[in-house]
Amino acid sequence: MGQYTASQRKNVRILLVGDAGVGKTSLILSLVSEEYPEEVPPRAEEITIPANVTPEQVPTNIVDFSSVEQSDEALAAEINKAHVVCIVYAVDDDDSLDRITSHWLPLVRSTCSSSSSSTNTDGEPDVARKPIVLVGNKIDLIEYSTIDSVLAIMEDYPEIESCVECSAKTLHNISEMFYYAQKAVLHPTSPLYIMEEQNLTPACKKSLVRIFKICDIDSDNLLNDYELNLFQRRCFNTPLQPQILDEVKSVIQKNVPDGIYNDAVTLQGFLFLHCLFIQRGRNETTWAVLRRFGYNDQLEMCKEYLRPALKIPPGSSTELSHRGQQFLIALFERYDRDGDGALSPEEHKMLFSTCPSPPWSYSTDIRKSCPTNNSGWVTLHGWLCRWTLMTLIDVVKTMEYLAYLGFNVHENDSQLVAIHVTRERRIDLAKRQSSRSVYKCHVIGPKGSGKTGLCRGFLIDDMSKLLGKEFKTNVVHCINSVQVYGQEKHLILRDIDVRHALDPLQPQEVNCDVACLVYDSSNPRSFEYVARIYIKYFAESKIPVMIVGTKCDLEERRQDYLMQPAEFCEKYKLLPPHLFSLKTNKKELYTKLATMAAFPRFQAAWILFYKHRYLRQFGLMTEDPKVWLKAGLGVAAATVLGFIVLKAISATGTHSR
Repeated sequence: MGQYTASQRKNVRILLVGDAGVGKTSLILSLVSEEYPEEVPPRAEEITIPANVTPEQVPTNIVDFSSVEQSDEALAAEINKAHVVCIVYAVDDDDSLDRITSHWLPLVRSTCSSSSSSTNTDGEPDVARKPIVLVGNKIDLIEYSTIDSVLAIMEDYPEIESCVECSAKTLHNISEMFYYAQKAVLHPTSPLYIMEEQNLTPACKKSLVRIFKICDIDSDNLLNDYELNLFQRRCFNTPLQPQILDEVKSVIQKNVPDGIYNDAVTLQGFLFLHCLFIQRGRNETTWAVLRRFGYNDQLEMCKEYLRPALKIPPGSSTELSHRGQQFLIALFERYDRDGDGALSPEEHKMLFSTCPSPPWSYSTDIRKSCPTNNSGWVTLHGWLCRWTLMTLIDVVKTMEYLAYLGFNVHENDSQLVAIHVTRERRIDLAKRQSSRSVYKCHVIGPKGSGKTGLCRGFLIDDMSKLLGKEFKTNVVHCINSVQVYGQEKHLILRDIDVRHALDPLQPQEVNCDVACLVYDSSNPRSFEYVARIYIKYFAESKIPVMIVGTKCDLEERRQDYLMQPAEFCEKYKLLPPHLFSLKTNKKELYTKLATMAAFPRFQAAWILFYKHRYLRQFGLMTEDPKVWLKAGLGVAAATVLGFIVLKAISATGTHSR
């Protein structure tokens, strides 16, 4: 489940301090024995209360301090280790009450401030404002209350979470006292509420605004009854009774004029409701909501919530699962307000308003990396393509943004179910077919060869529109889908920028599912670069390689290299060079690349097939190339799957200019 609650804390450590004789030790002993001790030692030993007997189901350590037995240094150490400090005073002793502000509160504050870079017993950093509970003991001795005096102190010290009067002798409010201490740690007020302003903190408001937007399923800036009930079930695992819902709306209506609109709760009403919870001491309600949506005690998104552990074996890749795709489709349709099948810049901005920032730049990344409409707005197809790209190259970022967008809440599970980890590549090779649906192709070539145009042409139907365009950009990936034997596959083209053939390629620039080495067929010095790259990095690898001659609409020039491209390909058992032009070519190149990536073990058979088809085209042989194809595969290797695969390739077109 994607839910994070206070119970994940390892323990709560409570420290009791106060002047001698106020009854600190008696309070602890009365809690444990459930009776008032006749003889009280100078100091009680540290006590651990098991989780199953505490209201919050968290183990609790209670620590007593004695100025008689312990030093000031020991006190400072205990303050730093404690999660909450209970300052005990005697309600019948005005001096002990005065000492709260003259000694104890300044001491706790200064001790924490001087040690704010240290860590406590949970390995968490101590903060300057340690939660504090004021405890008035011996209430059985007086017939009046000191609470009014204590409330005045609370206004000056925001770290004071609560105050309680009790009696160790009569056991009055003893268990409540320790409950308030636990609550000060597990459901603190200070991150949520500013006492002086009687309002939510900016961080709390920001978090609740995100939660409101995620729960606003129809994006009308209102929470209707259905959305409120869904919110209630997600956070508290119980439906909201109609009578309670009406009462909640009535309270909001009376206090916030614009809190209810068309019988639905507005954002202002939603924020007021949580402000009211806190004012009435029900911090745990707001914290339950915040933790359900991934927030920690500092109102930051939990790392475990954003980035759940995902095991990816070597040679495996990451893709969107069906559930991940369905969530993203629903999200797209939800924010496509005008129903035009594309996200305008404003709709795109609104969609990612629950995130710290969009995961990509709309003006550059979207338009240059995935399919868009004529206005440059991302379509549903392009939207899924862009997420598919991010999932393959940066799956952690995908999981983070799915969390920001509310996948954990809507799907009631962690983002792991939105990710599919493919089987290892070595298994694909052994089975002679790939189970993947996303393949990565590295496009490598010298400057001016047209490789960037080749990549960009993958995104649009009329590639001639790219002629004469300037391609300078930091966007190096292009993604689109292609049909491979009736199945939709995604192909990612990565534009590898290497200025000179002698410049080294990094392993991550070489490793891919298929390599596309590009040279300018009209430039006699272009092919040498491609040849050197192939010999240095790919000749001994198992990566399928296709050599592409671009600008084939121009006059083809003889290459200044010891072999011409066709000879080179024949020598190294590669497919004949594919001639490509933005002006005249269709999409067959991209289908071939995806096919080679999906079936890397059949490259030798492809070569034989295309060689014989080439000879037949010029009348040098009369046999059907499929006969030669089957002969090339060999009787033992000519499986049914292999024949179907290679037969399908014959429909991809010719290589003539």
